[in-house]
Amino acid sequence: MNSALLEKVKHIVGEKNYSDKIEDKICYSYDGTPLISQQPDAIVFPENETQIAEIIKLSNEEKFAVVPRGAGTGLSGGSIPVENSIVMVLTKWNKILEIDQANLTATVQPGVITGKFQKDVESLGLFYPPDPGSLNVCTIGGNVAENAGGLRGLKYGVTKNYVLGFEMITPTGEFLKIGGKNVKDVAGYNLRDIIVGSEGTLGIITKVLLKLLPKPQKSITLLAFFDKMLDAGKSISHIIEARLTPCMMEFLDHTTINCVEDYTHIGLPRNSEAVLLIELDGRGDEVDIDAATVTNILKMNNCTYVRSATLEAEALELKTARRSAFSALARKKPTTILEDATVPRSELPVMIEKVRYASGNFNVEIGNFGHFGDGNLHPTCLADERDKEGILNAHRAFDYIFNEAIKLGGTITGEHGTGLAKKHFLEQLVGSPGIEFMKKIKCVMDPNNILNPTKILSIGPKCEGKLPSSREEIPEFHK
Repeated sequence: MNSALLEKVKHIVGEKNYSDKIEDKICYSYDGTPLISQQPDAIVFPENETQIAEIIKLSNEEKFAVVPRGAGTGLSGGSIPVENSIVMVLTKWNKILEIDQANLTATVQPGVITGKFQKDVESLGLFYPPDPGSLNVCTIGGNVAENAGGLRGLKYGVTKNYVLGFEMITPTGEFLKIGGKNVKDVAGYNLRDIIVGSEGTLGIITKVLLKLLPKPQKSITLLAFFDKMLDAGKSISHIIEARLTPCMMEFLDHTTINCVEDYTHIGLPRNSEAVLLIELDGRGDEVDIDAATVTNILKMNNCTYVRSATLEAEALELKTARRSAFSALARKKPTTILEDATVPRSELPVMIEKVRYASGNFNVEIGNFGHFGDGNLHPTCLADERDKEGILNAHRAFDYIFNEAIKLGGTITGEHGTGLAKKHFLEQLVGSPGIEFMKKIKCVMDPNNILNPTKILSIGPKCEGKLPSSREEIPEFHK
């Protein structure tokens, strides 16, 4: 982008909301995804919808890209800039505009931190279930863009289950309002579900209307240790067969257990092959009965020890340990590649063995953890980007893992999104007709391909420009 064009951008948002300093461009050149980066030409912090719309209209006229960004915690490269682009940061849009207790809804700006929002509504006896691992940093807008999940997905679902509507600026600079507080609304096509999870490629969300629930009266958290991963898997199957639906059923494998224990020192058994974290919530007596039933099932499946936490502080310690899995693994090697292959629950034992095979066959260290209750695994490769052969082996291992997940009826991403990192698998998953249909949606809504190009789909050429440096540049990657 030339200096005259950048001056036009600066004029729209004002000098205080604009930066093209090299240090800022470096900071906004990457997100939580390793091995992918690209510096933008500038960063803007718009103050209102008019400024957003004006920038979008200018980008259509001048053919430069606009990359929306929240907290930058994404793990699929969804907010990585491209060549000839500006990054539009929305973290300053961080107000809770309304909590409507009569309709059990909240209206928030996209920069509201998810964890803070949860605490605010819980102080009123209400509950917002989606809880991504980065909830203390990530934003509601980013959650909507990625359709983020979390630990409570088994019982409560994911972000899309709580989005009633939103306001957005379209890729052509128009204002669009979708949804409302109605419990029922089937008027026209369901545009809401097209936008949620579209990774900022179909619009810039400026306001979100969220559904709330009454806060559960009670919760009990269980931590169970197993000498065999297979026994842990059987426990999950038997809990589901008993018609119980815990709000959490998480697991850590042996590698992850030891990394987390080094990090948290909470007394995890280093010799165990698997640890399960299970939480039940609901009405008081019902939770007690369900917890007793789950404990019996765990013991019947050769659990070596069950720890029960009924006090909030103790339960929080256990859940914090699980949430620290990624950070704990990241301390072991300089480069941590976290993925989220997902399969039907019944295929979990097979998929876990596939991950183990990938680790040994491709000579890479992989720690595995995730959401056992909904089949969402997080195989995490511990590597060093300076070791080019090691990085190539890591990519080969993940190619194998994703291919095996698809064969088992699974998917390449349960909650992290497609972004840049996994888009080359998308056609294998949805087929050529599926890709073409998605491209038609993108081209109708964003005819000049200015909004977050290169993510999910490769449309080109328009303003797509040079791809960010990524594993796609490795010659053998697609072999």
